[in-house]
Amino acid sequence: MEFPLTYTLFTPAVMTSPKVCRDFVRATLETLGLGELADTAALCTSELVTNVHRYAEGDVHLRAAVERTHVRVAVYDGSTRLPSPRRAAAGDDGGRGLFLVTALSDVCGMTPTEHGKGVWFQLNRD
Repeated sequence: MEFPLTYTLFTPAVMTSPKVCRDFVRATLETLGLGELADTAALCTSELVTNVHRYAEGDVHLRAAVERTHVRVAVYDGSTRLPSPRRAAAGDDGGRGLFLVTALSDVCGMTPTEHGKGVWFQLNRD
């Protein structure tokens, strides 16, 4: 295989987008024999896409790059406002996504782009 292997998906930021993106990432990694990363990557992807649906502008552009040493998933949207983790109260419906992504991934971050931003996470391959 020639690395990186890059997979992209575009979807509108609607209620079903997190599931579509989660399933896309899970299926991609399982197909490549990286099933041990699939559930974590799917959960982190779902959290990032949910943030786009709830708080950002424009469509979702998902990019998954598989390298020899890691998998990086980035979610791009049209908002220039960078997300910031907030402390969720016990009864809150939201506010835990970025903490979850930070806790589950090996590295994560944000990248401003010409037309918005990308929020990404990386999972190292064993």
